[in-house]
Amino acid sequence: MSKTVVITGASRGIGLSFAALYKSKGYKVFATCRTCSPELKQLGVEVIDAVDVAKNDGLEKLKTALKGIKIDLLINNAGILRNEILGNLNIETIRDQFETNALAPLLVTETLLDNLADSAKVALITSRMGSITDNTSGGRYGYRMSKAALNIAGMSLARDLQPRGVAVAILHPGLVGTEMIGGVGDITPDQAAERLSLRIEELNLENTGTFWHSNGEVLPW
Repeated sequence: MSKTVVITGASRGIGLSFAALYKSKGYKVFATCRTCSPELKQLGVEVIDAVDVAKNDGLEKLKTALKGIKIDLLINNAGILRNEILGNLNIETIRDQFETNALAPLLVTETLLDNLADSAKVALITSRMGSITDNTSGGRYGYRMSKAALNIAGMSLARDLQPRGVAVAILHPGLVGTEMIGGVGDITPDQAAERLSLRIEELNLENTGTFWHSNGEVLPW
């Protein structure tokens, strides 16, 4: 029997690459997005569109669409990037990033708790920009703060889900050439998805809660 993966933010970028990769591995793929892209549609996976994971109605739609489905792997990938500069802070973009980058992955996981199979895995796609130790350049207030919040949520999830046999990975993909950062990066979305899948394969109840770079490096908090 094939395994099941649910991927948020799957219409483009790393999420789209995840969907293609896990389909090729024989998984039953449920891909969520706000608006389905032609590229996602062509993959032939199960698409749950019109889902904004930062909104209550999006979470309800996700819960309804996945009723009775056991999930072996949940990849919380959806995220946004905005830029705030000290002296010209935009509280709205900071709030938006908290809601999408930090609160949404936590609420998606809670919404789907009853769907998680025995020995399921949860992956949170975060960023090393959420590392306090690694912050040597400042700026990007909303993004950095939201990813730091996601990281601590991931550690709490790892502790709370461990007794259920569910392991949690906190994953930095690397500098990926996605539309979100203007297409300039060190690796492609496909390469990022492949490397991240290796970290997910290595995930177990002993290393749950680890903050990994996709290249295998353990990142500082």
